[in-house]
Amino acid sequence: MESVRNERSVYLNGAFVPESRALLSFRDSGFVYGDAVFDTARTFDGRLFRLKEHVDRLFDSLAYCRIAIDLDRQDIIDATEELVRRNRPLLAPGEDYWVSQRISRGVMQLDGEPPIQDGPTVLIECTPLPLRARAAMFRDGIEAVIAPLKRIPPEALSPNAKINNYMNAMLAQREVTAVRPGAWALQLDMNGNLAEGIGCNVFFVRNGKVQTPRTDYILPGVTRGAVIDLCRNNGIPVEERDIPLHLATTASESFFTSTSLCVCPVRSLNGRPYLGSAGPVTKRIMGLFADLVGMDYAAQYLSFLRDGPTRTGF
Repeated sequence: MESVRNERSVYLNGAFVPESRALLSFRDSGFVYGDAVFDTARTFDGRLFRLKEHVDRLFDSLAYCRIAIDLDRQDIIDATEELVRRNRPLLAPGEDYWVSQRISRGVMQLDGEPPIQDGPTVLIECTPLPLRARAAMFRDGIEAVIAPLKRIPPEALSPNAKINNYMNAMLAQREVTAVRPGAWALQLDMNGNLAEGIGCNVFFVRNGKVQTPRTDYILPGVTRGAVIDLCRNNGIPVEERDIPLHLATTASESFFTSTSLCVCPVRSLNGRPYLGSAGPVTKRIMGLFADLVGMDYAAQYLSFLRDGPTRTGF
């Protein structure tokens, strides 16, 4: 293995190499067409959380996109765990990693040209979580704004596959950022119901019941699933249903779930405030999730609180 002192490694097509030496062809279909899938787990105190569930979803996305790789689930799990082991010493105190597997169909072959690469491109990489940029969200809650662009309908592209082409979501976020810097975009489905945030799922609390959109129009997040299980196992009423705008705006609480955020309160939707920075049900679920992962993740974010703008990272 090549190594460069104080530089993170990546796994690329069977080898661990320094990030600066991980080279991809500009003819790779992931770059040319967005013809690729990915999934992302995170670490807690350097330990991966629910990696198997993330890898299972990755292989579901591969099957949907008809990308076949020569590695099985355990191969990806083993390579991911080894990469984290190699990169863990480079984490700054108190930090953790986003850990992503990114797989494209590979290099596009031109008519009559010799092949540059055989088969898909398989990349696994680690990126420090954006703890500083998002720390204030755990003090103040997230400001959510409904974007003018709706979620791509499932008749055009399944929302259940985690694919590289995020243009719909990125444009939605940029439309919101242009008018409310630091706010997080929420998208509606084609029926006008709440779908999901950019890179996250959304929950609402109304009359003590936790409600979240059905999976027909969203990517069902691993953290979302963990929160639904926590509610069911701890006597918190929870249901998956269509969420019309009226329900969302008359709820008493709201929170986002994602791999990086875990569970984070939403303070307002389109300027309409919820119960402070976090209501009682949200606080309880945050505590249950912290127990599940064995770490006070909100305190981790708050330890990086600093002056400066809040940024979503999208």
